[in-house]
Amino acid sequence: MHRILELAQQGMPIAEIARTLQISRPTVRKYLAGMPTAKARRPKPTKLDPYHDQIRRWIEQDHLYNCVTMLERLRPLGYAGGISVLKEFVHPLRPPRAGKRAVIRYETKPGEQMQFDWGEFTFEEAGVTHKVFGFLAILSYSRMRFACFTKRADAPSLIRSLMAAFEYFGGLPHAVLTDRMKSVLVRVEDGTAQWHAGFSDFVASLGVTPRVCKPYTPQTKGKVERTVGILKSGFWPGVTFSDLDDLNAQALAWCNRLNGQPHATTRVPPRQRWAAEDLRSLPTDWAWERFATEERHVSWDGYVSYDGVLYGLPASLSGGPPLAGSTVQVRERAGQVCIWSSGQRVLVVAKHSCSREIVPHPDQFRGVAPAAAARQVATPLGHRVSAPNVAQRDLREYDRLYGIADGIVELAGGEGSGSRPGASSGAPSAEPARSGQSRLTVVSAPGVNGGFAAVGTEGSQ
Repeated sequence: MHRILELAQQGMPIAEIARTLQISRPTVRKYLAGMPTAKARRPKPTKLDPYHDQIRRWIEQDHLYNCVTMLERLRPLGYAGGISVLKEFVHPLRPPRAGKRAVIRYETKPGEQMQFDWGEFTFEEAGVTHKVFGFLAILSYSRMRFACFTKRADAPSLIRSLMAAFEYFGGLPHAVLTDRMKSVLVRVEDGTAQWHAGFSDFVASLGVTPRVCKPYTPQTKGKVERTVGILKSGFWPGVTFSDLDDLNAQALAWCNRLNGQPHATTRVPPRQRWAAEDLRSLPTDWAWERFATEERHVSWDGYVSYDGVLYGLPASLSGGPPLAGSTVQVRERAGQVCIWSSGQRVLVVAKHSCSREIVPHPDQFRGVAPAAAARQVATPLGHRVSAPNVAQRDLREYDRLYGIADGIVELAGGEGSGSRPGASSGAPSAEPARSGQSRLTVVSAPGVNGGFAAVGTEGSQ
């Protein structure tokens, strides 16, 4: 067409252009009149046509754009075509992607580094939206991936997830790399990192060096960032599960399948390169299990809350103090929840995955007094006793006891008692007591019941 226009611009007639190019004159006139439009062809039927509606539902409802995952889901539905026609159909339906800038790829030696991160995933149950947290880890050299889901993204959940990843990989790397999450790094002051106490104890005990990315540079750990994206785009859209255990079983099967396929960068299945990682051995027994333990407070009605489930405990252990209101240690391993108190095992029960469940214990309220009795407060109590029985006697008996008769009796200190000669009856003695002596004067006077009473004494001189 360009040659026809070029010759026409040079002034060559249509007939000569037709002879020169060996085409018909109507064809020359058609191209000189303008660009001809091709007739629309009827689309050729493909093996993917019966599945167009299903693919559109995946894209619109589940936001699934990964063609590899679509192909895996179409196979059980009977699709026998290839992935090229699937990509051609999905491409115009994808949302526009944000621009990205180029980065330098950083590779590590075998066994040197593991990257990990969290992702937030949303699911619907009975019309209500909920969320779970996905933990992702990848060995930087082999690209072996591990994924699991938890209800929480706190430090204890992080440590348990790291333990599960190390067990899946079969050993420990020399260093771990993540971003500046609070369950890893609390703050940095004057260039000094203040690590989370639980995480710091965990990695220090294992001999693993913790490292974090610079602020706002997630591409530093691009391998795990990409893994999070693959999990969100390739595994999560449209996933169905009954509980957290079922979800983790599906995630583990997804990791096993992914680790057996050639990686897009290395062109080698991660499982083949994993043999060259040469990871360090894991600790054994309590040196390893202690990291899966966290403290919990026992409510006053005897329940311990763990992952949204209430587990009942016995009222006490072997006649010891009650467990209500105390602090216990909870350890979750291999699908079981084990609870300890003061070094004694209190309970071992299968973990329940559904939130808001209540698991009572048969001895939970054994020996526990009713609430009404517990509210009774002890009142201070005094005691009233009967008065002593005092004997009543005639006063004349006391007179006879002391030898008192009508008159005055003087008691000189240390010289006995008796009536002085020459003393007149009924009158007190006029003689003073000698120095250093005391005298008791008894005056005869009518008393009670016809007796006598003592009137007074004279002191010493």
